[in-house]
Amino acid sequence: MNVIGIVGWKNCGKTTLAGALIRELCHRGLTVNSIKHAHHGVDVDQPGTDSYHHREAGAREVILAGGQRFAIMHELRGAGEPTLDELLGRLGPCDWVVVEGFKSHGYPKIEVHRRACPHAPLYPNDASIIAVAADYAPDFAGPRFDLNNVCGLADFMLNLEQPGTA
Repeated sequence: MNVIGIVGWKNCGKTTLAGALIRELCHRGLTVNSIKHAHHGVDVDQPGTDSYHHREAGAREVILAGGQRFAIMHELRGAGEPTLDELLGRLGPCDWVVVEGFKSHGYPKIEVHRRACPHAPLYPNDASIIAVAADYAPDFAGPRFDLNNVCGLADFMLNLEQPGTA
């Protein structure tokens, strides 16, 4: 599987770009999985539901399954946050994994940056950033893309040479 990261500061458009790239790659007939890192507590389950009761009772993993999809909720129960490699190992087979976040990991990344962002770009201090998508012309030495050039970014990704597995 090929892995590409979408990184940047809060409110710079990471989620919008990640969704657009996923949509474009799927439109081209590729299978795409994604991993989204969150810095806050994540809970897709709500108090009062049966699966919530199972987790609260102590189940480490609960699968919520239906006719359209299934979700696995895994309680860490004091264990450390899983690494990106561990999470990638849990995914099913696919052509691409789009990772949003995990900006400190060394996988190939596209940085999203906006002129109005109050923080400096990440790329001067991160050699794993291989392209920048921005609403201005940053001084990045590598490939630069307009934030709206999703087709160009997808073409760039598909031309990357990556190892056969993550």
